[in-house]
Amino acid sequence: MENTEFKNLILQGIPDELPQPKPYDPNVNHAPKRKDILSKEEKKLAIRNALRYFPAKHHAVLAKEFAQELKQYGRIYMYRFRPDYKIYARPIGEYPAQTPQTAAIMLMIQNNLDEAVAQHPHELIIYGGNGAIFQNWAQYLLTMKYLATMTDHQTLVMYSGHPLGLFPSHPEAPRVVVTNGMVVPNYSSPDHWEKFNALGVSQYGQMTAGSYMYIGPQGIVHGTTITIMNASRKISRKNAGSEMKLFVSSGLGGMSGAQPKAGNIAGVVSLVAEINPKAAYKRFNQGWVDEVIDDVDKAIQTALYWKEKGQPHSIAYLGNVVDLWERLANNDIHVDIGSDQTSLHNPFAGGYYPVGLSFEESQEMMVRQPELFKEKVQASLRRQVAAINKIASKGMYFFDYGNAFLLESGRAGADIFDARDNFIYPSYVQDIMGPLYFDYGFGPFRWVCTSGDPKDLDKTDQIAGDIFEELLKDAVDEIQQQLKDNLVWIRQAKANKLVVGSQARILYADAEGRIRISTAFNRAIASGEISAPIVLGRDHHDVSGTDSPFRETSNIYDGSSFTADMAVQNMVGDAIRGATWVSLHNGGGVGWGEAINGGFGLVLDGSNEAQRRLQSMLFWDVNNGIARRSWARNHGAMYTLQRTMQQEPLLKVTFPNLVDDQLLEKLDI
Repeated sequence: MENTEFKNLILQGIPDELPQPKPYDPNVNHAPKRKDILSKEEKKLAIRNALRYFPAKHHAVLAKEFAQELKQYGRIYMYRFRPDYKIYARPIGEYPAQTPQTAAIMLMIQNNLDEAVAQHPHELIIYGGNGAIFQNWAQYLLTMKYLATMTDHQTLVMYSGHPLGLFPSHPEAPRVVVTNGMVVPNYSSPDHWEKFNALGVSQYGQMTAGSYMYIGPQGIVHGTTITIMNASRKISRKNAGSEMKLFVSSGLGGMSGAQPKAGNIAGVVSLVAEINPKAAYKRFNQGWVDEVIDDVDKAIQTALYWKEKGQPHSIAYLGNVVDLWERLANNDIHVDIGSDQTSLHNPFAGGYYPVGLSFEESQEMMVRQPELFKEKVQASLRRQVAAINKIASKGMYFFDYGNAFLLESGRAGADIFDARDNFIYPSYVQDIMGPLYFDYGFGPFRWVCTSGDPKDLDKTDQIAGDIFEELLKDAVDEIQQQLKDNLVWIRQAKANKLVVGSQARILYADAEGRIRISTAFNRAIASGEISAPIVLGRDHHDVSGTDSPFRETSNIYDGSSFTADMAVQNMVGDAIRGATWVSLHNGGGVGWGEAINGGFGLVLDGSNEAQRRLQSMLFWDVNNGIARRSWARNHGAMYTLQRTMQQEPLLKVTFPNLVDDQLLEKLDI
């Protein structure tokens, strides 16, 4: 397709004449059918809601079509309106736009929907089984048209994938403000999501899915690499030695597809279960897992062979995770590190497949017999935990990877609590990411080269690595290891072939690192060393971006881990300090109703204005969370904040006064 034709199709938005219906492509990884949760009158309302995007002359045709989609898939995706052009991150100059900022947002949206990136691209699901960017294809078409025609005196308002419209603003305001799933708190159960999503009035945006900032599994590869490396260090400190370690987990679908790649980079043998053949072979074909084996005994034997050989290797076991854990437990196989990355934020609608049922049987039962399916999921979780407990009792280090595994296992009645009703296993944020990274301001900073030119990405890798080498020279002991690990990461990034979709990179950095790297990028764009603007962003899973008591804020122990002031304040603060777009979501990682999280995008174009924005916004975006963690009496955060206040005289933060434990123990209460 010629670029002129592509631009015209973007500018057209929703076509006036109906396009031909699209055939269902069986070769694409599709979302499972959703629960039939609406009453007859509510189904009429869902169809009425969908038809409001179209003129009345099309209603007779589309009403029948949308009713069939609702019946067959549980949602109205409007498949007919899926574009004929290939969706991917084009070079920024190929988008019709009035400003580079909106062109960059269009690029980021299309990257999320790239079939190489998205988990269920035809259903607009980016990762996690239900993490959506839009609810239907009409929303996509209308949003792209708005972005193509708007000026820097307008702001596009997005309600859960729905483009509410363009509103007058000013160049200092964000170009786009996104909210996803922001329901009244008392109506935030999983079934509420099913209902509101089926009605077409809300969506689960996960984190970077609904905020246009997903860069494929590279993002979680880095976080998983850091987690596995530090888990190995914890084991080694307990005299387990530095020999090759076996890491066992599950999930190769969206975010979880990062696990085998991360295991190879971290230097362990990975054995990861995946029940969906399309997901397993997608990762194999992308080179993210070394081999796929559908026999559980052969998979285990192969893992032990590579462990004995002392070489990192990754194996996808194509089968049920419970079968894998039970076979390991029954055969008394020693596992060094264990976790789980099934999509348990969505346990009864395709996020977890119970043992004893095939992939296809599960997909049918979750729709036709949802209560029975729920029983089987919970029974399966109880068995999985029993096997994990048996292996952990002999020395395995197991951690929850923020997917609600412990939460849903507990709800299922699994033996997962200690005498004080606390989980017997830590969250990886409690043990690793929180005290070693977030408390010191380190988090998943990322950038995208909008030229689409790998040479620009190479240049950014070089710049970021050089800056980290400079930072290491004067770094305090508390952050030496973080800088060293990330320096190795960025120097090896190209060789590790991490790019899927856009020319993007992730690097865990603190506020100083982010600001210095971004400043260098902006200068390189101004000088022409980098040929086009760069989009800055981060995962919402960051120092300040997410309030989630079972993940991001699980190492906060002052009772505030269930509050969400930090994430909300962070989005507002980013918006008033220069972000190009901001977002705020209900859910993310651990599920709808279990977290509040937000993110941003900031376009660097080489200007002095971009420099002013990055310095102000990035400083706030990190230090907001450090201040909150400091007030919770986290020692690393208190230390970091004291250093930061010495460097920035305008920063004045309330500090906690520590209380003697013995004083409290003497009280008669």
